[in-house]
Amino acid sequence: MQTKQATRDHDGDARAASGPGRPKRMGIGLAAVKASYRRYAPVYDMIFGGVLDRGRKEAVRLMNGQPPGRVLEVGVGTGLSLPHYDPQARVVGIDLSREMLDKARDRVARHGLRHVEALEEMDARATPFPDASFDTVVSMYVLSVTPEPERLLTEMRRLCKPGGSILVVNRFSSTKPLRALMERAAEPFGDAIGFNLQMAWSTLDVLGDLETEQILPVPGFAGASLVHIRNQPKALRAAGE
Repeated sequence: MQTKQATRDHDGDARAASGPGRPKRMGIGLAAVKASYRRYAPVYDMIFGGVLDRGRKEAVRLMNGQPPGRVLEVGVGTGLSLPHYDPQARVVGIDLSREMLDKARDRVARHGLRHVEALEEMDARATPFPDASFDTVVSMYVLSVTPEPERLLTEMRRLCKPGGSILVVNRFSSTKPLRALMERAAEPFGDAIGFNLQMAWSTLDVLGDLETEQILPVPGFAGASLVHIRNQPKALRAAGE
């Protein structure tokens, strides 16, 4: 596991490489997201399940290492992660796609997942939950398919209890020139499947005043990382040390 200092260095290098001077990608429309997942729902697990599996399991493993609490999974999709949670956790999943949620509900019923508290259809950028409703808020591969990802992150912060965990699993733009060039060449493919391959690290700057616990590479999906942020201002952390 990376040390906190190594994590910060990696974080700083990545954000610098994706900061000013990089073209800003246009957001994905809400209607397009819904239409895309309506099409993919019947075959999502077969096409994307294996590719994204390591990141999901690593995020849940990290959560399971903390005291059980109330978890919000943003963009829960077909519920592939749900069987892996600590049975003592209380998990709420939300998603834009009714069709994907239908698959998730089937999974919960099939596996008897009593730790799943609710699965709700809603826009994660503006939820009806009160402030500080969850001990942990997690999104797995959601930023790249979300209109206004910064707004989503701001809402995740609002919903997380002070001192709680915000976890983001996503693929971010490469800091290496050759790989970045290849990513730009692949943009038409990303656009075709509704996935932003040019998600900049600077997207996370809306949470920049919070304490970054760790950033871990995700095996099996080039460019993907697990970012663990503590919902606690850096100044407070420093004062307590």
